[in-house]
Amino acid sequence: MGVTVAVVGAGLAGLSAAWALDGAGADVVVLDAGRRPGGMIVTERREGFIVEGGPDGFLAAEPDIQELAREVGIEDRLVDQVARGSTLWTGGGGRLETLPEGRAAELLGIQGVGDSGLSRGFRSFAAGMAEVVEALVTRLAARLRTTQGVTAIARAPRGWRLSFTGASSLDAEAVILAVPAWVAARLVAGLGVSAARALDTVLYAPSITVSLAYRADQVPETLEGAGFVAALDSGSAVRACTYAWRKYPNRAPDGFALLRAFVGPVDGDPAPIAHAELVAIAGLRGAPLWTRAFHWPRGLPRYRPGHAERVAAVRDRLARLAPLAIAGAGFDGAGVSACVKSGREAAKSVLERLGSPVRG
Repeated sequence: MGVTVAVVGAGLAGLSAAWALDGAGADVVVLDAGRRPGGMIVTERREGFIVEGGPDGFLAAEPDIQELAREVGIEDRLVDQVARGSTLWTGGGGRLETLPEGRAAELLGIQGVGDSGLSRGFRSFAAGMAEVVEALVTRLAARLRTTQGVTAIARAPRGWRLSFTGASSLDAEAVILAVPAWVAARLVAGLGVSAARALDTVLYAPSITVSLAYRADQVPETLEGAGFVAALDSGSAVRACTYAWRKYPNRAPDGFALLRAFVGPVDGDPAPIAHAELVAIAGLRGAPLWTRAFHWPRGLPRYRPGHAERVAAVRDRLARLAPLAIAGAGFDGAGVSACVKSGREAAKSVLERLGSPVRG
């Protein structure tokens, strides 16, 4: 193909875009300001436990990430959700009450999830969500440059010039910005696209997840389903909890249990707070074997009314410039499969504008 395409951001959207571009023969360069690719996808494996710091799966009804898994040769690593259903904690002296299918997602404010998608449950990967990131990184290793934060984008004779910290730069015929909305807003507005400033209206709420390991005999056998959510007026710091060792297979060794609590803003260490509330809510007995907390100062995006129209206006304006696309959770949906789709669509758009045949 003989053209250079720069993908800014090595989260799942950026890696998916880079994979599609690489398959079409483009000279792809993936740039990320951090040291670790994958964005919010973080999987730690310890002592036979699989601990997720970010998303733990995706809707089985969503095809994009499963198609990507097939392309990179890890389709056989897909696993289905085992335990189904959720319960509700109302606080005080209440008990966990069974919820209708889909109600838990609604209570958690998860956008874009309907009953039709939820009916088939969720899927993940046998060794955690990082498997798909690891497969992409392995195949794109020569293309990936970490600790390369882009500070500005400017027009160049053959497309774009990307500037980095330290006065270095890279010229590319096309660019895909697979970065958070607030980063894209700054970079695109710097090109004179004033509509891009509206992208900064996307709210990224902070979140904390705490994984807690127990012996199986510390957990009541009466717990139902794959987890619970707390009612908004429950007063609980734990807003939801996934019974990770039940939701997917082999998340904990035989004879052990793994829970993952989603904790609101708290003062101090969230792990003992989560444990104390789980004792009261779920009836756990004794101290956890270990805990692992993940802090996300800017977690999942939440869109304000009119979001789709604002994104469309920016894309319409970008279509008048040299090939430059935006992709990722800040624009097209926060789920991992949505990120894959967004990245692939951005690659398709860029390839079409460059006059290249589209892969797949």
